[in-house]
Formats: sequence, C-alpha cells, structure tokens
Amino acid sequence: MWPGIIKAYPEFYHYENERHIVTLLEGNTPLIPAPRLAEKINPKISLYLKYEGLNPTGSFKDRGMTMAVSRAVEAGSGAVICASTGNTSASAAAYAARAGIRAFVVIPEGKIALGKLAQAMIHGAKVVKVLGNFDEALKVVRQVSDDYPVTLVNSINPYRLEGQRSAAFEICDGLGEAPDFHALPVGNAGNITAYWAGYKAYRDAGKIGSLPKMIGFQAEGAAPIVRGYPIEQPETVATAIRIGNPASWKKAEAARDESGGLIDMVSDAEILEAYRMVSAVEGVFCEPASAASIAGVIKKNKEGLFLGGERIVCTLTGHGLKDPDNAINVSTQPESCDPAVTCEPVMRKVLDVLGL
Repeated sequence: MWPGIIKAYPEFYHYENERHIVTLLEGNTPLIPAPRLAEKINPKISLYLKYEGLNPTGSFKDRGMTMAVSRAVEAGSGAVICASTGNTSASAAAYAARAGIRAFVVIPEGKIALGKLAQAMIHGAKVVKVLGNFDEALKVVRQVSDDYPVTLVNSINPYRLEGQRSAAFEICDGLGEAPDFHALPVGNAGNITAYWAGYKAYRDAGKIGSLPKMIGFQAEGAAPIVRGYPIEQPETVATAIRIGNPASWKKAEAARDESGGLIDMVSDAEILEAYRMVSAVEGVFCEPASAASIAGVIKKNKEGLFLGGERIVCTLTGHGLKDPDNAINVSTQPESCDPAVTCEPVMRKVLDVLGL
C-alpha cells in the first residue's frame, strides 16, 4: 500500500515519532501521457499531465498539508489557520480533522468556488469571509498566527513547500529522469518554487542527472510577477490563481532564473480553451486554473519555444469537480425533449453528429 509522501520518501522526510505523522495517503498521483493533446499542440513533443486532482482532497495542496499539519501536531499545536481561494482551505480542514485539531479558514467573500468551500465546511472548519481579496485575507491570518497559538499553514509555512517537492520526485521516478520543461500555473507561486527545489534535491541525491526548465503561467488579470508590480484587484476566471501579491514571488523568480525558464501570462479565453481541450481530447477533468499550464504550453509553442523532441510535463493542480459551474458554462448545453410527445428530433441531431 502507498504510505503517503512522508513515509514514501524517508530520505527527504524524517520524523522521530511516526505517531505525529498526519496522512490521508496523499501523493502517488498519475503522470498521464497525453499523445492526442500533443498531436494538436505539436506532434514533435512528448506531453505528460501530472494529475494532482487525484490527491485525497482533490488538489496538490495535500502534499504540503500533510507536512504542515504533521509538524504542527509534533509541536503540540491544537489549531491551524489559513487564508485561501479554496484548495488550501479544503486541504487544511481535512488534515486538521484527521489530526483531531481545529481548523480556521479565512476566504475572500464571493471569490471561492463552491466545491472547495463545501469541502472546508463539511470537514468542520470554522470559515470566516473577508470583504476583500486573497491578499487581504492572508494579512488577517498572519496577524492572528502572530498573536495567538494557532499554526499558519499557508505556503509561507516552510513545511508546505517541503511536502510539495514530492511531486517532482514522483515525476522523475515515472520518467526515469527529469523532463526538459515543466509547465505549471502560478498563483501564490509556492508550487513552482517547490517543484524546482524538488528537482534540485533529487539531483543532489544522485537520482537524476539533469534539471528541467521551469515555465510558469499566471492569468492576465492576476499577473503581478509578469507585470512587475502587485495587482490590487486581481481578476480571472481561474479562482485558484486569483492572487495579486504572491507570497513566494521572489522564490518563483529564482526558480525561473536558475532553471533558464520563464514566467508568462495567458488570457482567460486561452485558459478556458485549454480547459475544454484537455477534457475533451484526453478525458482529464481539471479545474480552470490547472489548465493555465496547458494554455501556456500552447502559447509558447506558437512562439517557437519547442523545437521538437522535448519531454514536457504540465501540472494539473486540482480536480474539475472543484469548480463545476465553469465546466457547465463552457460546455455544450443539454438538449431536452418530452417523451410523451416525441424525442425523435433530438435523437436525429445525435445521429447526425455520428453521420448515421
């Protein structure tokens, strides 16, 4: 049985007392070859999808949260707190429930997908809405954690990024080497930082001989790193990366520069097109923010970044069921008919599509 990332990688994660480990058996997510998607983007590349939506709470956040909550328990903490656009809150609430401690979640009102809010609530977290954006919510929780005995589990908690490194380990284990490029969404910028640290740690341990170029993508309406200044009112359909002042800004720039990669931005239209494409072409359902990685690969391919033969991994950070409203909004709407009258016209349309 897969034991969760802490026990799976004892060379990188060590606990004196295993009773402090809080796990939902996170990690071991599939690295899915995407040949049909690659054919549409560039037939000369090899494309893989690291599908983090199959973690226990449906996002990559679980990798960091098992570490953050385990260390909190080890230190004797009785509660955790976080600001969140959704996935962090879901994960913090679940791992706190698993540990038997309290969770407090501060969210920007009206800026969170309902699927994620539902998770935080059902796991028993105390949810507080802030009249503001994520950055303002983060200020609130930082102040609370400074003044009271509550452990902050946002990505500024160093254990979060340590745990998230494990996805890079798994990719190298799956491929037998690091990819040439690793593409991922950039919101609070912890993930691009963690992946780069993971690749370097694996190289330093002698497990791989090369490092990838890290290519990160922000949404146009929430692209402070690309624009070079904080965005006071970030806006994008990709709620998970709707962040105007990333906590790991400088670390993300370091990952970009050290790897010889880049951080660019993609439009909401490009994100939604990639979101539809990966679902329809490869059968992989991710949340909109996840598709920023694919949208970025499409954009950079058009600009001539890939010459052919490259192995490219795209991180899909969260499951599509986190944000079902967007999936319905961008999809073809169902046909309707009344069997008491006739459904023949509707069925005729179906058969026409099949050429029958």
